[in-house]
Amino acid sequence: MQTDYETADTLDVRGESCPMPVVKTKSAVDGLEPNAVLEVLATDPGSVSDIRGWADATADVELLDQHEADRDGETVYEHYVRRVE
Repeated sequence: MQTDYETADTLDVRGESCPMPVVKTKSAVDGLEPNAVLEVLATDPGSVSDIRGWADATADVELLDQHEADRDGETVYEHYVRRVE
């Protein structure tokens, strides 16, 4: 699925399990310019609720979208997070 988001960077945390997708996403977002969008690729199904919960509790982050995709026969959870000004 194509998104309408122009991403500043992609964080690949496939193969990592909780809490690493959220920990690495937070670290990557901290390095973004305001309004920049980070694409996060994860294989941990728990990343959907974990990243949503983290974004809901964090004032400087907006979760734009999450969806499940098939990439080369592997289920990948794609998350799009924007750093708020």
